[in-house]
Amino acid sequence: MTGRVRGGRVARGRRLGKLAAGQALRGAGTRVQMIGRTEEARRILAERSTLQAAQQLVTVLGGMKGAAMKLGQMLSVLEVDLIPEAHQEMFRAKLAELRDRAPAVDFAAMRKVIEDDLGPLSRVFADFDETPVAAASIGQVYRATLHDGRTVAVKAKYPGVDDAVAADMRNLEFFSRLWKSALPSAADGGVLDEIARNIGTELDYVREARTQHRVAARFRGHPYIVIPDSIEEFCAPHVLVTEFIDGSPFEHIRTLPAADRDRVGELIYRFYITGLFTDAEFCGDPHPGNMLLAADGRIGFVDFGLYHRMDPRHVEFERTALRAAAENRPRDLYDLWTDRGIIDPAAGVTPQECFEYVWAAAGWHLLDEEITITPELATAAVVHAVDPRSADFRGMRRQLLPPEHVFSRRADLLTFAALGQLGATGNWHRIAREWLYDEPPVTEIGRRSRLHA
Repeated sequence: MTGRVRGGRVARGRRLGKLAAGQALRGAGTRVQMIGRTEEARRILAERSTLQAAQQLVTVLGGMKGAAMKLGQMLSVLEVDLIPEAHQEMFRAKLAELRDRAPAVDFAAMRKVIEDDLGPLSRVFADFDETPVAAASIGQVYRATLHDGRTVAVKAKYPGVDDAVAADMRNLEFFSRLWKSALPSAADGGVLDEIARNIGTELDYVREARTQHRVAARFRGHPYIVIPDSIEEFCAPHVLVTEFIDGSPFEHIRTLPAADRDRVGELIYRFYITGLFTDAEFCGDPHPGNMLLAADGRIGFVDFGLYHRMDPRHVEFERTALRAAAENRPRDLYDLWTDRGIIDPAAGVTPQECFEYVWAAAGWHLLDEEITITPELATAAVVHAVDPRSADFRGMRRQLLPPEHVFSRRADLLTFAALGQLGATGNWHRIAREWLYDEPPVTEIGRRSRLHA
């Protein structure tokens, strides 16, 4: 890939339109072709259509970068039940390309971005590897060495990506048509504004550098977690330079023995979920591409563009609602939601329906027994949470998710989805009781982590 990311609203909207139309026409065409065919022929046609759709998603969303590519990264941690079982792994791998091996921009274009901010490469770096080690939604990452000998990661924005993301945000109403199966509530104006505001912060590399420095300081010396510090003197509007974690990617972690994956799963839970409820701040982008297994066994977390601070009042509201569900108090939960405006009392939704809905979407925090999180379990929770119009929760179709809870719920669901990809087992409720009821940790990881804090 060469040149600038195409940033015009019309151009990017047109590409998204072709993607949506292509999916619709492919589905209609396949249905027409299936008339009168044998079951075997139907299966083959369905698989061919699915694989074409997967390839088109990667090509279009990956090539567009920006917020469009972010959509693909979110999809990459979910399982899609409509995909033929024989090809589910291939489909997941195709979408995973959006987080691990997205189409690269030529180095000549990226070099100009870096040098426009920092000056000649040789002034800052003793060595610079021109082959990107990662391609994110708005930037490309390189490995380099500073003159003082430190190995660093250099994340540079794609040329023109600021305009591209701005165009994507103006196209949010159109995006919502693509999100209907993954985020139906995106049609709400307040939710769209919240999404635009948070995704827009990803463009602010100076802000991200400050955030990452603060989080790295907080976790410095942690026995299980490592956060690469930003090198703030070399961070600028279009370039972010941080310490480099020489670690194994999530795909490698998935191959580890069950006990190791369970350990990693607990650390992922603690980093993305526990921090939200104990510190009222969290990283809102828990997709597997941001998780690494360091050589010393610690888990490294990267990418703090969507780091989010939440009003403690809103955190407490979520905690109170989850307690009501955990303690079998449907009426209290219902009253909380109606008072907050989430449920209209005239909508005909019952307290029991609210109760069952929360358990379907967040029951993994509430059930006091060991649970192995599978991709199917995680995807079902996401579908129930974001699409209450499904048959199981038809009465919840009028619920209104307050904008201030959009990214906390996103972080929760995508953490669950990532753990589903890992197949992690744990008594998640026992870990959750630390932030639900301020109880002491019951795991060794929890006890040692609290000592560090």
